[in-house]
Amino acid sequence: MLAGLLLILSPFGVFAQKTANNVPSNGKIVSKELARPKLVVGIVVDQMRWDFLYRYYDRYTNNGFKRLVQQGFSCENTFLPYTPAITACGHACVYTGSVPALHGILGNNWYSRDLNRRVYCVEDTTVQTVGTDTKDGLMSPRNMLTNTIGDELRIATNFKSKVVGIALKDRGAILPAGHAANAAFWYDGERGAFITSTYYMNDLPAFAKEFNAQKWPEKYLSTPWSTLYPINTYTQSTADDVAWEGKFKGEKTSTFPHDLSKSTNMEDLCSTPFGNTYTLEFAKKALDFYQLGKGDVTDMLNVSLSSTDYVGHQFGPNSIETEDTYLRLDKDLGAFFDYLDAKVGKGNYTLFLTADHGVQNIAAFNKEHGIPAGVWNQSAFTKAINEAAKKEFGISDAILTIQNYQVYMNYKAIEQAGKKLEQVKAFIHPLMKQQVGIANVIDEERWGDAPLIEPIRSMALNGYNTQRSGDFMLFLQPGWSYGGATGANHGVWNPYDTHIPLVWMGWGIKQGGSTNRTTYMTDIASTVAALLHIQMPNGAVGHAIEEVKK
Repeated sequence: MLAGLLLILSPFGVFAQKTANNVPSNGKIVSKELARPKLVVGIVVDQMRWDFLYRYYDRYTNNGFKRLVQQGFSCENTFLPYTPAITACGHACVYTGSVPALHGILGNNWYSRDLNRRVYCVEDTTVQTVGTDTKDGLMSPRNMLTNTIGDELRIATNFKSKVVGIALKDRGAILPAGHAANAAFWYDGERGAFITSTYYMNDLPAFAKEFNAQKWPEKYLSTPWSTLYPINTYTQSTADDVAWEGKFKGEKTSTFPHDLSKSTNMEDLCSTPFGNTYTLEFAKKALDFYQLGKGDVTDMLNVSLSSTDYVGHQFGPNSIETEDTYLRLDKDLGAFFDYLDAKVGKGNYTLFLTADHGVQNIAAFNKEHGIPAGVWNQSAFTKAINEAAKKEFGISDAILTIQNYQVYMNYKAIEQAGKKLEQVKAFIHPLMKQQVGIANVIDEERWGDAPLIEPIRSMALNGYNTQRSGDFMLFLQPGWSYGGATGANHGVWNPYDTHIPLVWMGWGIKQGGSTNRTTYMTDIASTVAALLHIQMPNGAVGHAIEEVKK
């Protein structure tokens, strides 16, 4: 009877089978050591749309993305189960297994009615910067309302497991690392160094000081960014000189080579593929310093690769710059996998690679090829609605702000005009629907009336937090984006922003397999929990992906 119960409780059946086979005739369970990997490595490639796994596949080496696909297990139809598709939300969701409705990370920023200002996702004025004299270290995970799979791993081993997060972006390091992490490190672009905050420690470790002292950002930027291979071989990209690509400061065109040697802003490193190289080199040093994968319990290393997002925003997903960034990242990943093999042991670690969101084509690119697209002007939208409300009710600035495609009404101005909120909302709701680029507008307090089809309805609900969200949620027409005339953006429910890669490799993972069953970003943490036989995070809504297990 007990063995049968254990079979139900184990998502993959491995623990259940071992236990059941060790029940002697007297009915007592013989205790045996539980099998776990020495290390779990989570890699988030910022802005990696699913098709990038295959778009440049023929050009990838055998050691990077191809190794993942051929030696690992790919979940080919993995989606974000919420909207908006924004960096902070994605990193939080991967590691909490939860959604913004529960973990509270609505975007990189959101509006706080309590504070009467915009809040940054990981801001924390109660801590101090460690490793620099700037304010870039005033950060912590305290705004995230749920815990992470790393937190649960720490709890499960009575805090013997070590958990470390690393990224150029503070949110890409802090949110994955979780609340109980041993360390999180991120990049101070003003000083060109990895830093942290007193939430984690009072002084930078020796390895970080030594790494920063080598001035790698200056070295990377001293050499022009030229293509890895002859530029005429980049046949999966547009021409090198197109009007819709952004430029580095001081450049007259957006063409190769990009000479940043005169740059005095170390933040420019982020918008080159060398930002990923820099991040992975630091991750290797952290792996050694913290002796990750060397103890008698499972450790966790979470790395977010931010440069793909910076490059994608500036040049777009169809640029030579993006193709070159992925070709270089492929080689960097191969070197990182080899390092893990040497330091932890091939087959001793479990690794997953995913993304926080995708990216849509630049509107001008789509239009050139006859594909419907446009750029939504948030300022013009706000001005039109506010002018209408002013004329109808005498209210100044009825819309207070728009964050993450959510409209926050100006309660104070409405009250001062002697009007009721519902009266004003009923007036502007149909007007918002009529604005250019808008597909739908939902009153976030009247979901029962929302004319939304699935999966959009569920995604919208999962992105709505009762304490932090606005009054209306906006949905753009397919192909439309928020932004300017150059560069790419993301944030909406459509597949180009929400269909992401998810590939597993290593200990406990089926080799060379794949599934086309729909899976979700929120399933990642639950799958790791099942592999490790630990509790899933306290806000998790995902399910273990049984197909990945050997």
